[in-house]
Amino acid sequence: MFPYLRLGPFLLQMPLLMLFIGFWIGSTFTEREAARLGLNKEKINNLIGYGLLGGILGARLVYAAQYASVYVANPLGLFSLSTSTLSPIGGFLIGMSTALIYGYRQKLPFRRSLDALTPGLAFFMISIGVSHLLSGNAYGSPSRVPWAMYVWSDYRHPTQLYEIFLALAIFTLVLPKVLPAHAPGIRFAQFVSLSALARVFLEAFRGDSVLWLDGYRAAQVMGLLVLIICIVLLRQWERIEPNEASIW
Repeated sequence: MFPYLRLGPFLLQMPLLMLFIGFWIGSTFTEREAARLGLNKEKINNLIGYGLLGGILGARLVYAAQYASVYVANPLGLFSLSTSTLSPIGGFLIGMSTALIYGYRQKLPFRRSLDALTPGLAFFMISIGVSHLLSGNAYGSPSRVPWAMYVWSDYRHPTQLYEIFLALAIFTLVLPKVLPAHAPGIRFAQFVSLSALARVFLEAFRGDSVLWLDGYRAAQVMGLLVLIICIVLLRQWERIEPNEASIW
């Protein structure tokens, strides 16, 4: 783990820095893909910006709502740079909603816009894995496999490394001309399907999973649901060439 880098009197949060680097490089991939697909790069960049801003604000506000008493006592905590005080689900939902509203108002073609975002999102997933490795979050369950890592006072599955390797593989697969994509939106659906499948696999080795009911891992359940939805979308989008303007 390497959560902080001291620069004089300042502490630089390495996981947060890695996320920013991943976002910056991912945006470059998205710009190139948008140009290749004939989309307006400025509008796609704005879509990313609004989605990111909405996601960050939403993640912090949802987390603050969950722990309202803490933030009532210390309102300045809302401006903390810590990534551990964010709600991933809240951020994702609000960020996606913000991006969808912007895309609708700008009349961006829905499925081609998703395809343009795919390589950037795939690269950003790599940076999330690296940030987990630096922070020690998303750690594995205790294990004595030869490649186990000593984290949080025990030898554990190096799930952060598993996450990075899987994200790298998915990023490679969703690049143009690697997996066939014969219709708009297919590449995005492939990316989400592979990511959901990777999540189902990773959760089997996680030591910090959220459990539902009689021990079902929440992320695995959600991953399977997302995978099923994506399979349905793939079958529909491969058969039908829609009027994309009408989707918004």
